[in-house]
Amino acid sequence: MPFDHRQFRDVMGSFATGVAIATAVDGDGRPAGVTVSSFTSLSLDPPLILFCLEWTAETWPAFRDGRHFAVNILAEGQSRLSARFASVRTDRWAGVEHRPGLHGCPLLPGTVGWVVCRKETVHEGGDHAIIVGRVEALERDPERTPLLHFRGAYGRFVREA
Repeated sequence: MPFDHRQFRDVMGSFATGVAIATAVDGDGRPAGVTVSSFTSLSLDPPLILFCLEWTAETWPAFRDGRHFAVNILAEGQSRLSARFASVRTDRWAGVEHRPGLHGCPLLPGTVGWVVCRKETVHEGGDHAIIVGRVEALERDPERTPLLHFRGAYGRFVREA
């Protein structure tokens, strides 16, 4: 049964995901960041994660050329931050609080958690790069709940009784 790009996006958007911002430092020492929903753990031993990034993304060179990156897992209430880093902006970092983590990777405050990784490998995945990282440092805030994305909108995590 044939389908078009819109149908594909609609069905894939029906899978609720967490939201994260992948960050790195570019060749000039400036922070780079992009919102990603395709983020997951890959292996426990060794500890590997992956996220996907469009080859045409303006931030691609920072991740392609850099040896380290971080993934900041967004918390409920950080949807504006997600939208900011998903948009095409001249300076996504203007007025955004952050601190340098291991290897200088930008870490955002108020997140559910973060991981800092050494880039292990990059695979081709159609119009996206699949970036695999070996986790070198991580932290979580057990008091925060995640920001969720479902069918093009942000949502809340609700525990079932």
